[in-house]
Amino acid sequence: MQVDGRTYLRCSACEATFVPPAQRPAAEVERAEYALHRNDPADAGYRRFLDRLAVPLLARLAPASAGLDYGCGPGPALADMLRAAGHAMTLYDPFFAPDPAALARTYDFVTCTEVAEHFHDPAGEFARLDGLLRPGGWLAVMTCFQTDDARFAGWHYRRDPTHVVFYRDATFRVLADRFGWQCEVPCKDVVLMRKPGG
Repeated sequence: MQVDGRTYLRCSACEATFVPPAQRPAAEVERAEYALHRNDPADAGYRRFLDRLAVPLLARLAPASAGLDYGCGPGPALADMLRAAGHAMTLYDPFFAPDPAALARTYDFVTCTEVAEHFHDPAGEFARLDGLLRPGGWLAVMTCFQTDDARFAGWHYRRDPTHVVFYRDATFRVLADRFGWQCEVPCKDVVLMRKPGG
């Protein structure tokens, strides 16, 4: 499908919609766009937005769990919220916290909020996330789920030039099957997936 001069393809296996590699933004374009975002950790409205993921995740975590905020951005509000709830948090972001040591450990949980839509290699990224989880660990993802194709052209989420892959509920269920994860959708645009074992 073509919208506003951009091509969108559909994965026949998982129903994700994605932009082909030649039309994905370069790293410097991505970073410039992220610098425009105003995700202030002190903003009560932003923290309420993150509660959609934090509340159901916290209900499932053991006390004093170790977590990774993957794609934390320049203002890691979610990590602050989870630390305040008693969990140890590590940060990783390819632009704002590019610490390779963070990717050399494993965690009880990994959060990925408003990040998965930026993945240029979703299959590789989710394989990496699986490798970062300890047995029994939780992967918590928040991204705006795509619904029907009829509304895709006018969808605000599609218009962000750094958003290059769009997931459906079915996409996450296919991913969960691939990795053997348990999969729950506790609320709109949030999915919690648990690695077996532990």
